Amino acid sequence: MSTIILAEALSKQFDLAPRAAYGTFRDQLALAVRSPRRWWRRSDTEPLWALRDVSFAIRAGSVTGLIGRNGAGKSTLLKILSRITRPTTGRAVVHGRIASLLEVGTGFHPELSGRHNVFLNGAILGMTRREIAANFDAIVAFADVERFIDTPVKFYSTGMYLRLAFAVAAHLEAEILAVDEVLAVGDLLFQRKCMGKMADVARSGRTVLLVSHNLAAIQTLSDDVLVLDRGRLVGHGPPGETVAQFLDQLQGREGGEASSDLRALPRQSRAHAGLVEGLLNQRPLVASHTLVSGHDLAFELVVDLPEPRRQCFVGINIEDDFGVRLWSLHSHWEIPRFDLQTGAHRVRCRVPVPPLVSGQYHIGLEVGAGTERLDLLERVATLHVVQTGHGGTGETPGREHGYILAPADWSVVSTDGTPVSPEA
Repeated sequence: MSTIILAEALSKQFDLAPRAAYGTFRDQLALAVRSPRRWWRRSDTEPLWALRDVSFAIRAGSVTGLIGRNGAGKSTLLKILSRITRPTTGRAVVHGRIASLLEVGTGFHPELSGRHNVFLNGAILGMTRREIAANFDAIVAFADVERFIDTPVKFYSTGMYLRLAFAVAAHLEAEILAVDEVLAVGDLLFQRKCMGKMADVARSGRTVLLVSHNLAAIQTLSDDVLVLDRGRLVGHGPPGETVAQFLDQLQGREGGEASSDLRALPRQSRAHAGLVEGLLNQRPLVASHTLVSGHDLAFELVVDLPEPRRQCFVGINIEDDFGVRLWSLHSHWEIPRFDLQTGAHRVRCRVPVPPLVSGQYHIGLEVGAGTERLDLLERVATLHVVQTGHGGTGETPGREHGYILAPADWSVVSTDGTPVSPEA
């Protein structure tokens, strides 16, 4: 597969001015007389490298995700590739027509109707009038604004406005589509339509460069992922591995020391109780743990109460990288709630791990009394679950098939009832 986008040592520098050089002509003249070097050189500016020595190649027909913290340089990179701005050093080679959707709704005029804005916005994005007319009905239907298409967009709700803007951009016909945070447009149903449209674009053989903070979407849609951090390319590879690496960096767990002390961790809620210590399988809880799917987890938690509490319970929650709750253990589902006196109490729980697919998961803890949450800790520890083979074939399905690998009995018989023998 040929290379359609090539970046070689791309760097982009901006000048920041902490103090604005405003003043009257007399002020400027006096400054020039007193400090000519300062006035001439403007030494109150400082450079910012939004990108620094970024190099990569993107294959034609692929979907490449671009992720990173806010301010990492993602939008700057898209603007360079889209020829909106030039790099300070390096070069970017793009083969084919590129359609960019960097800011949803750019080019819409509030006084014009939705119909007129479709043609205006399409022209700004590079579509010919004939292309816009050919796609007009599909654009309006996709945005679900048929009743309001001849109404000025200043009367549209924010969701309607964004839906129409995305629909125009999504129907661009170009070899390369570069999009920045468009999967956050509209309500949940429309976001699903956006996901489906992006998948259709990818299946059509066009190249997609997608920037999003929706890591689940990045992992689902992308063939490979680029990771930017402070303007530098720090990761490039398959979606699963690269997203997991980015999350590790984001959570600051790389190189962290294991600990059983929970007191210094940031609290989401702490009213009257504190989770002070924790062990998992006899190891310090605040750590990265590797275990085989289906084996037991043994928790030991110490809860310190400054005063007696009635109707207490302890909860343990497991979620994926994207914050989706997969599994919960709450003591009051298994045993009656308990009354605790002032002081430290040790709570133990042993449970077999459900047959999770291989991957990274996170543990959260909570303590409650009655309907009151006393303490809440999110993402205390990381679980790296390893599959040693599912069923009798030794295959290890990935997350594209879901999270749970439930055992099942299968049989195959012909129409006359004769059992079909499995392959040797």
